[in-house]
Amino acid sequence: MRLIDSMRLAWGQVKRRKVVTALCMTGISIGCAAIIVAISIGNAAQNYLETEIIGGMKLDEIIVTPQVSNGPGEGNGTAAEERGLLTDDKVRVIQGFDHIQSVIATKQLGYFRSISSDNLMNDGISIMAVDLSQLVEQGNRFKQGGTLEQIGALVLNYGATTGWKDAQTSERLMNMMSSDPNNPKVWEEYQMYEGMVTDMIGKSIQLEQMDNNGKILSPQLYVGGVLDVPAGQDAQFAMYDRRIYVSFETAEWLMDSLNLHKGAASQQRTYDNVTIKVDDLQHIKPLEALIAKLALNASDNLAMRDQISTQLDTFKAIALGVGIFILLLASISIIVAMTMSTYQRRRQIGIMKVLGADMPQIRSMFIMEASLLGLLGGLLGIVFSYLLIKGLNSFITASAGMSGLHIAVTVGTLPIGIAFAVMTGIFSGIYPAISAARTNALLAIKRD
Repeated sequence: MRLIDSMRLAWGQVKRRKVVTALCMTGISIGCAAIIVAISIGNAAQNYLETEIIGGMKLDEIIVTPQVSNGPGEGNGTAAEERGLLTDDKVRVIQGFDHIQSVIATKQLGYFRSISSDNLMNDGISIMAVDLSQLVEQGNRFKQGGTLEQIGALVLNYGATTGWKDAQTSERLMNMMSSDPNNPKVWEEYQMYEGMVTDMIGKSIQLEQMDNNGKILSPQLYVGGVLDVPAGQDAQFAMYDRRIYVSFETAEWLMDSLNLHKGAASQQRTYDNVTIKVDDLQHIKPLEALIAKLALNASDNLAMRDQISTQLDTFKAIALGVGIFILLLASISIIVAMTMSTYQRRRQIGIMKVLGADMPQIRSMFIMEASLLGLLGGLLGIVFSYLLIKGLNSFITASAGMSGLHIAVTVGTLPIGIAFAVMTGIFSGIYPAISAARTNALLAIKRD
């Protein structure tokens, strides 16, 4: 019996037993679709984590902080406290380490109420001193303007352009929230103003500081640049991070004008943190060990990356296990169906043996039939997987709000699903094929 004859006989049996074929194909198709969807979700989640989450973590960065806090304008402390500070000398030592691409130091002056030249107000903007020329090295992108060298120039991040209100509106909203804090319309209006973007480029800003003598206003500051939404972040989340960047010279000028100095002046400039960009992730841990010898704290996001990757691998394994379990159940149905088919077709098998068909040919006919069921079930599973993924994408976009997560069935995923389905059919057909091949021809013909 030629191979083409076995395929023709198998196809004829598949067409003839429509109900059994439909049941077997349904079971295999569900398992195949589960495997394809599981792999597709895993790949999509991996890409989403790398671009939206892990990409935003900046894995190639080390954050260095002092072991002793030194606020803006604080004077010298004890020798032990001085050793734990993050000073200019230590920054220069860190810059001399190998495998470091950039070192960016920052100092926080605090949170201030800001008043613009057109009488708009914004509460709670953080003022950060940094080398403005290094903002782009930190991964920032300018939406408007750029850095200016003169003292008094500012750079606003995206969040610092939101939430600007006039004094009357700000007072009205605060009174409404105090008198009726559970009113959803009040909070809806408040969120509307908080998310409203104001064009701040070219405007002047004054910082308001409260001390024992009352309010102190800083000199006029000029907005020379506005940063865009950071890569990997959504604007609705970025608006809550409100920062104004100034040069270290402008920071000293502000500290003098707002009376932020406390105690004696430090002998050298100190920083709140230093961001180090490393050329390769494998050098992060050795560099952190060197930084620790300078009496400084060093942290990274590698542990978070590993934790997320572990959770993702666990999800993939569970989803794949579910798909294989469903295929296992489907294989049982194929074994039962093929065994029943062997019993029902024993006269046909007997006649084929009398006409010269040997045991391998009988086995190949039944295995061919089972593999054909697996192939058809796999093709149906591909259709199911596309429908499931289409529904999942609609749910993610509409309900979860994760616009960056898009699940797609890749070309490389389809052969995996088909292979699982066909192999399920083949392995399920082995026992019925052996049983059919062992059928006694004379007894089968005589009995029927």
